Amino acid sequence: MTNTEGRPARVTDHIVINRAHWDNGADAWVSAGEKAWSAGEPYWGIWEIPESELEMLPADMSSMSAIELGCGTAYVSAWMARRGAKVVGIDVSERQLATARRLQSDHGLAFPLIHADAERVPLPDGRFDFAISEYGAALWADPHAWIPEAHRLLRPGGELVFLSSSPLAMICYPTDGSGPVTETMQREYFGLYRIDWSGVEVDPGGVEFGLTVSGWFRLLRDSGFEILDYIEVQAPFSGPETRFAISADWANRYPSEHVWKARKR
Repeated sequence: MTNTEGRPARVTDHIVINRAHWDNGADAWVSAGEKAWSAGEPYWGIWEIPESELEMLPADMSSMSAIELGCGTAYVSAWMARRGAKVVGIDVSERQLATARRLQSDHGLAFPLIHADAERVPLPDGRFDFAISEYGAALWADPHAWIPEAHRLLRPGGELVFLSSSPLAMICYPTDGSGPVTETMQREYFGLYRIDWSGVEVDPGGVEFGLTVSGWFRLLRDSGFEILDYIEVQAPFSGPETRFAISADWANRYPSEHVWKARKR
């Protein structure tokens, strides 16, 4: 379904579906959150690529105001707070935020955590120098809503960084939800946008979003961003080990994740 401008029409049922999905599954993410909060160096994505390789965070954030869009257990927010940033975390799941608040107490860190979806953040324009999403909004929110919202929240010259599933991984995932990711395409590349897993036969989930590579470039540009970098993430090893239905062998040969870095014009 598209509007008269050729852009997908605004459908918001995914917010309700994803809130329920992440509230219901919050317990499964506690141990991962605890591990990340305790990490000596930030790491990223399903292959735990070290920050020294992807450089998703500024080294010194002591003068910066930062927001994490779709923070979950808020470990990325904790990493930024330890680098000196004034941080706000936003998430659609109250149960995820409950874990984040407990971990704040455990680690002696305090920063605001707001229960809201990243497509409509209840904060004023131009408040932040830096915005980030590791999956979170980058996968679970409508890009035609959250990218312009990130632009609104940033000051001129502010940066947006996000990591999510690559379009190649998305089109190679079996449509019945069974996994694992295959070497043959399971859905069309052009038109990639909304993938609803809530009613699939195997392992029902939430609603994910993705775009073609050119679609991401165009959306970021049209929303007022300058592209700084684009990274296709390679798994650091190969073999049969599978994470989130993607084998290391597959992800060592093909990009399972990608990283975007952009600056508000």
